[in-house]
Amino acid sequence: MEAQQPQSDPLIAGGFETLCAHYGEHRLAHGGGAAPPIYQTSTFVFPDAEAFEIHNEPQSPYYLYTRKHNPTAALLEAKLARIEHGDWARVFASGMGALCAALHVRLAAQTHIVAVTPCYAHGYLKELLPRFGVETTFLESGQPADVAAALRDNTRVLYFESPSGSSRCVDIAALAALARERGILTVHDNTWATPYFQNPLDYGVDLVVHSASKYLGGHSDLVAGVVAGRDEELRRDIFREAEALGATLDPFAAWLLLRGLRTLAIRMEQHQRSGLAVARMLAAHPKVENVQHCGLEGHPSHALAARQLRGYAGVFWFTLRDPSRAAALRFLNRLRLFSIGVSWGGYESLAVGGPWRQEDGQPPRWVMRLHVGLESTEDLLNDVRQALED
Repeated sequence: MEAQQPQSDPLIAGGFETLCAHYGEHRLAHGGGAAPPIYQTSTFVFPDAEAFEIHNEPQSPYYLYTRKHNPTAALLEAKLARIEHGDWARVFASGMGALCAALHVRLAAQTHIVAVTPCYAHGYLKELLPRFGVETTFLESGQPADVAAALRDNTRVLYFESPSGSSRCVDIAALAALARERGILTVHDNTWATPYFQNPLDYGVDLVVHSASKYLGGHSDLVAGVVAGRDEELRRDIFREAEALGATLDPFAAWLLLRGLRTLAIRMEQHQRSGLAVARMLAAHPKVENVQHCGLEGHPSHALAARQLRGYAGVFWFTLRDPSRAAALRFLNRLRLFSIGVSWGGYESLAVGGPWRQEDGQPPRWVMRLHVGLESTEDLLNDVRQALED
């Protein structure tokens, strides 16, 4: 059972903000409530035994059990599919739940994955999948020629992010075409860009995944994941994985994610505005050695990013000229508006740091990651400036 949007509804061709606010919603069917109801129920009842017999048919109006599906989640999925330019979407209890389902649909013992690093599921691919006879090649280069060289006869999945956590971009269309020629499934993590700035399905990717805990939710109060696509066979596979694995998004979290979508566009504009301002200030600061933000003109991925993206998120890495742990901790501990914490994508600014191993045998350099939130741009600039002072 899925939420269906009437084909006669003029909002089916609306702008992004309009779709996030209205697509799939039928307020008068729910007493006129401006906000959709939360179907906080584990199971559903039927008007008669005949209705129960047909509940699994594609056009059945009945729900069975929330692990299988739920009306609140169905509304959310209809919106997410539309803004991701897909034909369907499935929501999960976490980004890892979504990603695992996407990978599993083509994996079996003695199969192989190529994963372009850095990637969200590195630990899962390296430590857990080998227990089931699945091998992963981790590839630092996302160049099509290097990816092609890493593919094997038993490769079933090509998994990548663009932009990645290090703000590096790859040619999405080229990788999707390469994989399609070999019959390999492409899984793209679109968490950084969101559907507001990029739609990988338009470049030929098979499945798009999100850690919806981040920008899609936007308030640091839920954990969720999304898989979206166009292919009907993949839709059946993903829905079957969701039901079997039990990584189902609960109705209240789905309702919170619906709330987050209503402000996604304006939030991403502010993240972009402040993120670029902070990145440019850092790039010009004498104590900063390197800023990894693909929105900066000097970034190696900037030209590709400008071609593929409609805008830039507010999370990026940078390094100080002093590579030591002491210098990094001094900077982090002097921050006042940036809290120390993992994850990103919420309204609040966050900072975290750690050592980055160097290939030349030199001591690790400390790298800081900033998530630039929704506070005043000038206040955030002032906070970073004062944290860089002696």
